[in-house]
Amino acid sequence: MMELVDPAERGEASAAGGDTPSMRLFALLEVVASSHQLLSLQGLVEETGWPKPTVHRMLQQMEAAGLLVRHNGGRHYSTGARLRRLAESLLLNDAHHGARHAVLRDLVDEIGESCNITALSGDEVVYLDRVETPEPLRFHLHAGSRVPVHASASGKMILSQMRPAQRRQLLAHAPLRRYTSKTVTDLQELEDELRRVRRDGFAVDDEEFLPGLVCVAVLVPTSTGRSNVCVAAQAPVVRLTPDKALALLPALQRAAAAIGDIEADAAPLSPGALSPAPLSPDTASRGA
Repeated sequence: MMELVDPAERGEASAAGGDTPSMRLFALLEVVASSHQLLSLQGLVEETGWPKPTVHRMLQQMEAAGLLVRHNGGRHYSTGARLRRLAESLLLNDAHHGARHAVLRDLVDEIGESCNITALSGDEVVYLDRVETPEPLRFHLHAGSRVPVHASASGKMILSQMRPAQRRQLLAHAPLRRYTSKTVTDLQELEDELRRVRRDGFAVDDEEFLPGLVCVAVLVPTSTGRSNVCVAAQAPVVRLTPDKALALLPALQRAAAAIGDIEADAAPLSPGALSPAPLSPDTASRGA
């Protein structure tokens, strides 16, 4: 197993709240994961207040472990595949899955169509949970399925919250592949649609990923105003059109609010409670 800290540093507590080298590594990961843009070494030094050699060494350790990756010629950092897999596993298997699933099941009972809980993972949308409609004509998908961010209702819903520069950065690494004749592959056309999505508070996939499949999605509300989780309903076009999808919005919004309450109850810590505490140069250089 790869070690993330030097053996001599194990168990050594710093003067800042008794934290450990492992927790400082975790705190640095939080800074990177919570940023909406790529961060440089100097930017992370300014964000944490830690000595530059310390931050540089920590970044090297986490890059070697697959938790972070470098971009732009190695000058900037973002979350790595291993860290994203960990985040997905937590969302898929956390202790509140049963409560969320019950909300989703009730939503399917109410509207009669298949429903998903989804989240952005890298440049794709992953299904965290799904309940199928009892209707014989349906599209069979499952928890863990992935769909393209630009050609899905949930993906467009989440993209609409990002700054234009952040969206361009994401989509530059995820070419707008055409899946059907209705897939939006022009960046400016997509930007225009995302402005409408942000204004109206819902997004529609009008046969843009799979022919004959229509989907509508809303965000799960959070206390911060930004969300990476959606509730979505989907059905064959013979039962659901973009216009008919509007009638599902009240039920979707109620379910999203209920899931938001579940997530809020599961997070008793106040925002910033796990933010890295400033370390003295001596403490940080010894401990990480």
